[in-house]
Amino acid sequence: NGDFHIDRVQHMPMHYRLLQTFNDFHMHNSTHADSPSHVIPESPYTHELPLENYYGPAVCLDIPKKHWELITVEDIEKAAAKVEGGIQEGDWVLICTGMNQRWGENDDYFMYSPGMSIEGAHWLVDHKVKGVGFDLQALDHILYTYAAQHGPGPYVPRIVDEYKKEFGHEPIEDYPEWEPVHTILLGNNVMGIENLGGDIEKVKGQRFMFCAFPLRWYMGDGTIVRA
Repeated sequence: NGDFHIDRVQHMPMHYRLLQTFNDFHMHNSTHADSPSHVIPESPYTHELPLENYYGPAVCLDIPKKHWELITVEDIEKAAAKVEGGIQEGDWVLICTGMNQRWGENDDYFMYSPGMSIEGAHWLVDHKVKGVGFDLQALDHILYTYAAQHGPGPYVPRIVDEYKKEFGHEPIEDYPEWEPVHTILLGNNVMGIENLGGDIEKVKGQRFMFCAFPLRWYMGDGTIVRA
């Protein structure tokens, strides 16, 4: 995801009581919201999305997952039934798989990540939610990305070999599309947030107000948020 750089260019004692920094960072690093333009040509950029898209009533679904597992419609419905009021039109749906506890520069979090199923993404669109947030490395399962056999991939050939050894066939047979969940959600005006962490464990099974305010980045394909 790239490194985050902060350069101190003016210091309080040396520049007449003025402190100033330059920042250089990747907008798809840490907790961030994707804009439709990230994956869909000629679709809205960050500055074109209304601020109202980034906050609203929310539920947090407790859906524990192990490596490479998919989040299914059954998982969503079962977890939603445990939340007061269930999932309602216009809700933010946050999904806690437990992967936030493994956050870091490691294979566990990135290369063996679970992810949303295509059917689950369609279910969320059909229920007219405002946005979906995950404590995962991406909106899509890792094997739907170029880390496996899509685009210029495999970017990480060893996970393809490991999958073949574990399941007896190529991962592309089970994950034939390129980032379909990104396209399904963002293409239907459903917001998507990746790498949720922080206090998500404390709100599992609850209804609350969720805020993830963006930077107003002109022609941005996404933005770091504080959720």
